[in-house]
Amino acid sequence: MVLLYIVLQGLFFEITEALTEVGEKSLTELPFLKYLGEFRRAIIVCLVSTVAMAVVVYVFSDYVLQKALEPVTNQGYDLVVLGVTEALITKLKLSLFLGFLAALPIILWQVALVVLPALRGKEKRYFKAFLVLSFFLFIGGMAFAFFGVYRIGVAFLLRFAGPELIPMLTVSKYISFTIRFVVPFGLIFELPLVVYFLSKLGIVTYTGLLKARKYALLGSLVVAAVLTPTPDIFTCAVMAGPIYLLYEISVTVAKFVERGKARATRAAVLNPH
Repeated sequence: MVLLYIVLQGLFFEITEALTEVGEKSLTELPFLKYLGEFRRAIIVCLVSTVAMAVVVYVFSDYVLQKALEPVTNQGYDLVVLGVTEALITKLKLSLFLGFLAALPIILWQVALVVLPALRGKEKRYFKAFLVLSFFLFIGGMAFAFFGVYRIGVAFLLRFAGPELIPMLTVSKYISFTIRFVVPFGLIFELPLVVYFLSKLGIVTYTGLLKARKYALLGSLVVAAVLTPTPDIFTCAVMAGPIYLLYEISVTVAKFVERGKARATRAAVLNPH
């Protein structure tokens, strides 16, 4: 209980204050408390940078909102608001989300500052590479989703209204729908990178991934069904396709990793010195 209290205090107050209030002076806990202080500082930097970026984005919120609404407005439809504060809250929501994306390099940098001291040699290089590549894959996945799959899916779904029905889309629900659609794509695009490092560690193998193909196809459909913000089959299929394609790319990545490890092993045998 004492240690838990120190942790909670350390996240919001100075570590020395937490120690003073509890009266705990054990030197064996000081490294942990130092790490807790770094973790606290990183959280504050991440929150401040996200809010600051959100404020910057809000200045251009009208332009950003216009671009976000293009998949619908390009089809000739208008969006409505159902409450006095809905437009403001929607702009704030969108600005906060984009502020987080803009602050993501800073957030990953803070993660590196906390984690890197615990790593050694190659582990540090691998972790730095993982953070940089994961950022670009995450942003790339969301860009692919919004500018590709999402636009096609929205256009297809709106056609079901036909001439008899007039879609009355609220801007708040539309932005929420958009965010819930594109974020999973950003996470799924991390799959080849994760498989690469797991292959390096020997946790997954090329042969094992080949054998799991049929399960991967089923899993892609299940994941798409869970992540898809709408119950229609088309949107689910549109999301499942790229997921399975990324699995196939991951299989190829594992193949090249194993070939590289095999070459390194042969080189070590032929040149032991």
